[in-house]
Amino acid sequence: MNETPFKFTSEEKEQTLQILERLRTAVGDTFKPGDEQHLREDIQHAFINHQIKRNVFGMNPILAALQTAEIAVNEIGLKRDGIIAILMQTSVIDGYQTIEDIQKKYGDSVAHIISGLLRIHDLYKRNPIIESENFRNLLISFSEDMRVILIMIADRVNVMRQIRDTDQKEAKHEVSEEASYLYAPLAHKLGLYKLKSELEDLSLKYLEHDAYYMIKEKLNATKASRDAYIARFIQPIKEKLDAAGLKYHMKGRTKSIHSIWQKMKKQKCAFEGVYDLFAIRIIIDAPREKEYMQCWQTFALITDMYQPNPKRMRDWLSVPKSNGYESLHTTVLGPEKKWVEVQIRTERMDDIAEHGLAAHWRYKGIKQGEGGIDEWLANIRAALENNDDLQLMDQFTTDLKEDEVYVFTPKGDLLNFPKGATVLDFAYYIHSRIGNTCVGGKINGKAVTFRQELHSGDQVEIITQSNQKPRREWLNIVQTSKAKAKIRLALKETQKKDGLYAKELLERRFKNRKIEIDESTMARIIKKMGYKENSDFYKDVAEEKLDVNTVVEKYIEERDHDLNLSNTNKPAESAENFEFENPTEELLKQSDDVLVIDEHLKGIDFELSHCCHPIYGDPIFGFVTISKGIKIHRIDCPNAKELRRRFGYRIVKAKWSGKGTSKYAITLRIIGNDDIGIVSNITNIISKEDKLVMRGINISSKDGLFSGNVTVMIDDAGKTDALIKKLSAVKGVKQVTRI
Repeated sequence: MNETPFKFTSEEKEQTLQILERLRTAVGDTFKPGDEQHLREDIQHAFINHQIKRNVFGMNPILAALQTAEIAVNEIGLKRDGIIAILMQTSVIDGYQTIEDIQKKYGDSVAHIISGLLRIHDLYKRNPIIESENFRNLLISFSEDMRVILIMIADRVNVMRQIRDTDQKEAKHEVSEEASYLYAPLAHKLGLYKLKSELEDLSLKYLEHDAYYMIKEKLNATKASRDAYIARFIQPIKEKLDAAGLKYHMKGRTKSIHSIWQKMKKQKCAFEGVYDLFAIRIIIDAPREKEYMQCWQTFALITDMYQPNPKRMRDWLSVPKSNGYESLHTTVLGPEKKWVEVQIRTERMDDIAEHGLAAHWRYKGIKQGEGGIDEWLANIRAALENNDDLQLMDQFTTDLKEDEVYVFTPKGDLLNFPKGATVLDFAYYIHSRIGNTCVGGKINGKAVTFRQELHSGDQVEIITQSNQKPRREWLNIVQTSKAKAKIRLALKETQKKDGLYAKELLERRFKNRKIEIDESTMARIIKKMGYKENSDFYKDVAEEKLDVNTVVEKYIEERDHDLNLSNTNKPAESAENFEFENPTEELLKQSDDVLVIDEHLKGIDFELSHCCHPIYGDPIFGFVTISKGIKIHRIDCPNAKELRRRFGYRIVKAKWSGKGTSKYAITLRIIGNDDIGIVSNITNIISKEDKLVMRGINISSKDGLFSGNVTVMIDDAGKTDALIKKLSAVKGVKQVTRI
């Protein structure tokens, strides 16, 4: 072998010895007999066989591993297993040792960690497009032991610290971008806020050098005056809170350079235009039953002292965020006309804000989150922040049950699907046409049926054939609502084409026999032939499963039977137990209706209340619920009086705007004399009304009187009033009311 032996510089030797001494002091007591000897032998063997090489930045791999280990120990809390995995991972990744070798020397736990690091190394070889949340989640799901992710974060922090002066600009740019969009968010999710901020700031420093140093210099220049200002700002607040007898403590924080730069870009302003360079957090020690009262009391004391900016008010007490976050945020005009952000919360709320979903579950007793991965991360965060010596970390393994799977397209894009999703789900995600013509697929190059379930890390390719058509049983194969909706739409279009073809075929055959088709007679023979849906009948005709001649003969038989009965006087039916349903009509088509809430706001999510069923044109108001946004009620809603009395402060003004093109279901209560033909008279009036569809009618009679409900689809409250007047005018109708 003629390769030049790897050599340490004198500076690297000194650093290595110093770090080794510090690590021995920090975790030496957790090492097992023989650990240090094995490590020394493995590293020596790598030297002899020229297996140690500097990376693209010229970094010494042994020194870099020790630096990473020190970060993992001091700033994350890993111990013996984590350190050995960091030092030995390269020998396994490069193929000089096997997982079995590691297992024999250092045990199952170290082997398990390195196995996870190896899986992720192999994942990177696929050159995936990693600028996405999906790749972060796939990375997490691939590392069954959470220490794998922690080691990757520590490694990236160390690399970012060491490459300040490198001349490898392209590689420096690449690792800095990954630190920003991949590792910083992971650190944030794990509660490693210090490392997260460092990764973001170093990324900005390397990617946008001028911006970083401009902000840094301005922060340094203003630090003394900023600290003095904070003291002047909080002094009168302390006096007021003390006088009110509140128990509390305050935190002050300056924004990171990265977050200041993000705000400057978002607001398109200079450094001087970022008025909330720091924030004051007031954390109240209040009993559970007095939390909201004391938060609002604090808010009132501060806004009475300093003028608030109404546009910067955020009330997450009345309606907490979906992740359980509760707090009051306001921005007030402090001394010298400077805006200051103030956050008000209790100890419990601050715990939830700092520990995320994990703390929320502790208070709420909730056992599930937004998915297995989020639950896993939240529990790790709680472990990180609640274990002082963090010895638990070396035994901590995940019980991760994925609720989602992450798969690659042939181009390297990452898509996520619910667990149990199939190749057919993937096909419909790409395009309806791809799904409709899908006959199978390839997973990691191996041919599979479209029923094949997807697993994280799969690379999926779809195989199509032009003559393929969707079938109803496909609805039982797919898991995603998107795929189900597209299949139903395709089936509907197919049914429509089959129906038109079948009707044309029947009309031609009937015309040849010189028979005119009566729709009511045709409807009867369709039912007598055992079809519940007309579409199924026409489908069988189109596919020649049902002989057209058979249909014609059945029709003639039914028609002749009707003619024989035509001389028999059949009395008209009364309203007794009359029922009708029209389930094929869509309840609500695409809406152009708009609600204006609180006089100015449009585009806010709202829900129409089920207690009074408001429709376009009804006088309405909005009610702010705790967890379901704004609900819209009619002014004359039966519950309106009680809502206004008990929750007046949550009532907001609302009015209709837009074109009034939606269809709404309304129900009318009709009472009257049970005269012959009353039902026909009612239904005839409804059927003649323009753009009005009857959805259902249910009427019963007793002792010469009838009562019942009629449900119609209507697009305007004004038309409702007109319909009520017309129905009230029908002979025998005594009362018509909207319910």
